Parts: sequence; C-alpha cells; structure tokens
Amino acid sequence: MKKKLRLFVALAAMLALLVPAGAALAADPIVIGCPLSTAFLYGWDAERAVKLAVEEINAAGGVKVGGEMRPFKVEVIDTRDLEPGVPVSEALMGVEKLILEKHANFLIGGPVRSEAALAAMALLSKHKMISILTTGALTPKYHATVAKNPEKFKYLFRISGEVVWMLKGEMIPALVAVGKEYKLKSMYIMVQDVAWARALGDLIGKIMTKQGWQVMGHNVYPTGTTDYSMGLVEAKKKGAQVLVLAMDMPESAVLLKQWYDMKVPALPFGTVLAAAEQPGFWKATEGKGEYTLASVVNAGNAPSNATPWTMKFVNAYQKKYGVEPEGYGTSSSYMAVYVLKDAIERAGTLNSDKVAKAIEQTDMMGVYGRIRFDPKSHQIIPSIDPKEGAVGTIFQWQKGKRVVVFPPKIATGKILLPPWMKAGK
Repeated sequence: MKKKLRLFVALAAMLALLVPAGAALAADPIVIGCPLSTAFLYGWDAERAVKLAVEEINAAGGVKVGGEMRPFKVEVIDTRDLEPGVPVSEALMGVEKLILEKHANFLIGGPVRSEAALAAMALLSKHKMISILTTGALTPKYHATVAKNPEKFKYLFRISGEVVWMLKGEMIPALVAVGKEYKLKSMYIMVQDVAWARALGDLIGKIMTKQGWQVMGHNVYPTGTTDYSMGLVEAKKKGAQVLVLAMDMPESAVLLKQWYDMKVPALPFGTVLAAAEQPGFWKATEGKGEYTLASVVNAGNAPSNATPWTMKFVNAYQKKYGVEPEGYGTSSSYMAVYVLKDAIERAGTLNSDKVAKAIEQTDMMGVYGRIRFDPKSHQIIPSIDPKEGAVGTIFQWQKGKRVVVFPPKIATGKILLPPWMKAGK
C-alpha cells in the first residue's frame, strides 16, 4: 500500500513539472459574451478585435482573479440588428441567450444598432451584467440615460465615441478648417434613416448654418437604399460644395461610385461611412473612392501614430487577419478586453459591483489615447489630444491609402479636393 502511495506521489510530482506554473487554461474561463451583428462591418471587425485581445492575454497567462490565473473565453451571438427589417426583439433575445445559456460573465460589443442598444439597457441592469459598448450605437441618448439613473445603470459603459462629440469635437472643426482653406460654404446632407444619423444630420445643419454655411438639401434614406442619383443630381444642381454623409450600411459604396461617375463637384465628407472605412474599399470601387473622407470614430481603426500602442495593434491585427483594422468598432473592441482585464485584476473578483467600480476608476493609455470614463455617464472621455483622452480619426482616401487628416496631433496628411472641383472664391 505504501509503495503504491509513493508511486502516486511521484507521478503527481512529474505531472506538476509538465504543467507550466500559472497555466491559466487549467482554470475555469471568464466568459465574454459578444452580441454583434456579425454579417456587417461593425460586427465582424469587433469580433475579430475581441478575439485578438483574448488570444494575446491568454498567451501571456490570462487574468489574475485574486490569487488564481484564469483565461478569457469568447461567446458570440449574431444579433442581426443591422439587417433591414429585423426587429429589436431579436437582438434582445441574443443578449439574453448569452446571459442565460452561454453563462457570460461580462458583455463586450453591442447590440450594434442604437435602437437595440437602448432597448437592452433595462435587461442588462436586471441581470446586473457589466456591458462595455464598443461598436455601433452612437446615439447620445445611451450615456444620457446612464447619467439620469446612475444607480440602475451602473453596470453599463461605452468605450467608443458618440455622435455629439464626433460632430462638435471633430467634424465641425474639420469642416471649418477645410472651409477656410478652400473657401467652401455650402453643403448637402445625405443620411441613413437610423437614430444616430438623423440626429447628426439635424445637428450639423443647425451648427453649420450658424457658422455661415448654407444647407442646400437634406435627404434621409432607408437602410438598404441602392440608388442615390436623384439626391446627387440635386446637390450638383444647387451647387453644394460638401456632401455630408452619415451611413453605417454597406450600400453607401453605391452612393460614392455614383458620386464619382457623375463627377459631382462636392467633397464627400462622411462621419461613420461603413463602406469607405474598410481597407478593401479602394479595390472594390476600382479607385472611385478617391478623395472620400470618413470618420472611424477611434484612432487605431486606420494606421496612425496616436500612441505607442497604435501601430502595435495595427500590425498585430494585420498579421492575424491579413488586413489592416477595418473600421469603427475595431480598436475600441480590442481595448475593452484590456480594460476589463485591468478592472478584474484591481477588483480581485468577478463580482459585478466591484468590477463596475474598478472600471469607473480606469486610467490607462491605450490604442487611441488615455482611457478614462465619466464617473456619472460612463461614457469614455474624449479629446483631440491622445495624452488627455480618447481621440478619433478622420481620414481621406488618397492614392489607395487611408491618410489621417484629423485631429491635427495625429494627422499624417491634409485634405485634398477632387480635380473636377474648384475651390470657392
């Protein structure tokens, strides 16, 4: 009997030597649930970024929870909320499935459509589920709702930009600057029929009118629209010098092809403009996307040197997926995993209340600048200086590359006009 016991102890010791110290994979995983519209850019790029961050963290040993190292595990549900005609209820079912069936400890990602994200807030609060919104859902109503009832919604955070800051902090200053340089003063607004885009179109019209600009027209298009020629004809006829575009649907590529073919003498200036954001846009349009401007919301979604971590992320993403970061939702989804890891380790537990408090106290440098959250609204604190807050990115397609033109501290080039367009007088 003693001989068998000694043999057992010896075998156990040998096995212990074969298993690396702190091997997180032996412990129960921390499940990250990702509710994403995976057939669309703002879903698949977020999924890829989350998985890249998880792969890096697990390879480094995982997450320290108290005295134990534990790995992350990713569970993705397709919410389909960016698909035309899909009801909000389907996205909510996906969120609930992640919580009840996939046993997610935390949520990162969406829902992606603003209306679905807003509808999910009560459900997440009911389950005391920490959610870090990283993609889509640009409506200012999200963080305003958190601020109005911080106790009820204390588990909800947004680590990406939102439409009011994008407009007032980025797009308006960029428009004013290009207007002064090229003497432009008229615009035509073309937006998608979704909450954030309608709000942006209305706001930019009012603000730029006060800046002395003229709004020559304002069209709202249903999701899935495939012909924009009538609006472009009107913009050309009325002499608009800038096309203000806000569309998160892939059909926005059709608009830009038509703009190029019709040689509309107006600069296409997008906020979120899904088709134009992607590295493959140039090839897909056979170069007809030249001169298009687009915001990708957070730095790192296109190459720049915003922080020392920016190109490290860009290169890692390109190495894993064979393409540069693809647009809005990429760098923010990646950073959300690192922010969550940091908060869990500081809290020393997976307890929702303690982790939420730790996320509130986050102060770290990341891919797109200093990451901190407003303590009341849980919205990431923005800036045009990466040393002070989360910076955005407006780029322009120039000779097949996405050239960052705003904000000035991270710009790698300047805005150019298409050759068939003349500067104003």
